[in-house]
Order: sequence, then C-alpha cells, then structure tokens
Amino acid sequence: MRKTYVAAALLAGLVSVSACGSQAAAPDADVAAEQVPVAVQESAAPLNPQGPGELPDLAGVEDPQVKPTEDVQPPAEKQANQVAPPTVAKTQRWVKIFSGPSDQDITPPKSRTAGSKTVELNTTENAQIGTYVTDGAGRTLYRFDNDSNKPPKTTCKGDCATAWPPLLIRSPGKIFPAGVDPKIVGFVERGDGTCQVTINGWPVYYFVDDRKAGDLNGQGLNGKWFAIKPDGGKTPDAPGPLASQGTGK
Repeated sequence: MRKTYVAAALLAGLVSVSACGSQAAAPDADVAAEQVPVAVQESAAPLNPQGPGELPDLAGVEDPQVKPTEDVQPPAEKQANQVAPPTVAKTQRWVKIFSGPSDQDITPPKSRTAGSKTVELNTTENAQIGTYVTDGAGRTLYRFDNDSNKPPKTTCKGDCATAWPPLLIRSPGKIFPAGVDPKIVGFVERGDGTCQVTINGWPVYYFVDDRKAGDLNGQGLNGKWFAIKPDGGKTPDAPGPLASQGTGK
C-alpha cells in the first residue's frame, strides 16, 4: 500500500499544476541531446572499415562528390538576406520571451479564453488612434485603467473577465513579440492561478464584442478601456466611431 502511494505521489509531481508560478517547464532539447548514452555513440561504424594499418593515402586525391569551397558558399547577397532566428531575451519563471517573431509559422488559438503555450504579439496601425498591439490573429489587446503596472495587478475578474477575457499564457510558455520590446513583456498571476500576459506591467485583455481582426469595439469604453500601445501606454480615445481598418505591421 505504501509503494502505491509513493508511486502516485511521484507521478503527480511530474504533472504541471494549474498555479501560475508553480508550473514546471519541459526540458530543453539541447539538454536531452546531452543525455544520450555513450553506448549509442560507440555503436557507430569504425572510421576505417578496411581495418587497422590499411588507411588509404588520400593525398592528392579529389572526391568527385565534393565541390570546391567557393561553389558551396552562398552568395554575399543571400547571406545578407538571411534572418537570424530569435533568441531568448528574457525569462520569467517558466516563460521565455524571445527577441522577435518566431521563424516558424504559428497558428493562433481560435479561443480567446483557453490560453496557449505560444503567444504572439504584433503591432497594428489605425488612422484614428495610431499604433496598438494585437495577438497573432490580429485581435486587439486592451488595458484597463483600474489595473496597475507597478506592481503588475489585475482587478478584472468575474463578470468583468467574461466581457474582457485576459490574454493567458500556459506552461511551458513562449512569447514572440514583434514591434514590442521583449524586455517589457511578462506575465502576472491572477487570483484563479492562471497567468496573464503583461506589457510594461499592464495586464492585457481581449474584448468579447470584437469579432474579427482590426475590430476596436472596446476602445474608450466606460472611459477606462483602451487599446494598448507597444510601450504599455493607452491609445487616445477617438472622437467618433472607430473604423475596423487595422493592418498588420
């Protein structure tokens, strides 16, 4: 009976829990590669299949399958156009914030309430309010004046969070910001144990009545909700109805 209890406890420890700051990140691929048994390496074929003492003299022999060095080097123009993959600019517990957009295609989640292990932040231009932040699907992200950023704190919960779903990051999380300084991106733990993405400390939200990319139906609502700027500030309230003419930047 004691063995069964211990085994169950160990298994439970391997499963990520719901609390924001308690979720364990998965091991990096590089670490896993370093743990390959030495025996696997030793099983490779010997460098000289002809046996010891019978290494051929390769001096002056040209391999017809190997092209000269200058042929295999990419042109200088091609090298200049190559974009380096993003690197980790900041780590907050189990969330990695990268230096720029992902070099691989990411499919944004359809649901605005379930959260995701991978979050994209982009910037969009609007003629009336200027530059604001969206998610990877072009959906507008907002900030709430009743929240605070020093320290980061969210006050929108219950019915408020139903109308304004928080942008959630799940474990192990990755955030790829484009047009937003990765050093000011992070997350804050909510009262229910979930983790909400922040920009310069301000928690960010969706608005339930935004139906498509570029919608800004929550802008200026109740004088406290505004599309968030790339530096965490709030965009200006428009004098009239906003046109949904946001374009990705």
